[in-house]
Amino acid sequence: MQQDRDITPIEIDLSAGKKGLVNEIWLQLFGGAIQAIISKMFGGGAIPVKVKGSKEEISSFAKTIGREKRYMKAVSKYGLNDPRVYKDKFKLRKAIANFERTTGIKYPFKG
Repeated sequence: MQQDRDITPIEIDLSAGKKGLVNEIWLQLFGGAIQAIISKMFGGGAIPVKVKGSKEEISSFAKTIGREKRYMKAVSKYGLNDPRVYKDKFKLRKAIANFERTTGIKYPFKG
């Protein structure tokens, strides 16, 4: 598909937090990138993403995105008041806390 090849890859540098490069604009771009990634995860399409950082930073990011997806699927399937959703929300919050601690970057969405 020609259209997929024309999409500019999303680049995320998770070491930006420790380098002191995070500002309001960076956070807006980061939030937009996460929003695009998650929407593609639910839409079934592919989006080119390049993530830079240490192995620990990248692993923490991947886990947080995965937890975000699981939580959103649970909410969609069971509704907000189901115990399974509370469990997923707790796991998401834990993943977000670990991400923020590991990268020094505030996660733009709260579960």
